[in-house]
Amino acid sequence: MVRMWVGPELVDCVGVGPRECLLVKESEEADWEFFYDGIEGFDHIEGVSYVLEVEITEIKDPPADASSLHYRLLRIVESTPGD
Repeated sequence: MVRMWVGPELVDCVGVGPRECLLVKESEEADWEFFYDGIEGFDHIEGVSYVLEVEITEIKDPPADASSLHYRLLRIVESTPGD
């Protein structure tokens, strides 16, 4: 289980092609990073910041250009309108 901070807005990013990504960090003091994957069970609401507890499991033989990690929401620790 890891704790993830999720920013309030989706941002433009480029993976295989242009798309929108979450901004996440693994501590309050860390820098924001693009998050290209989804989190099973989590629906981001624009304008709301979150602190999540997430389970990360490794995917054996992931499809080409796909992540080798699977993220699943365990619990929303905090949600705050704005940032």
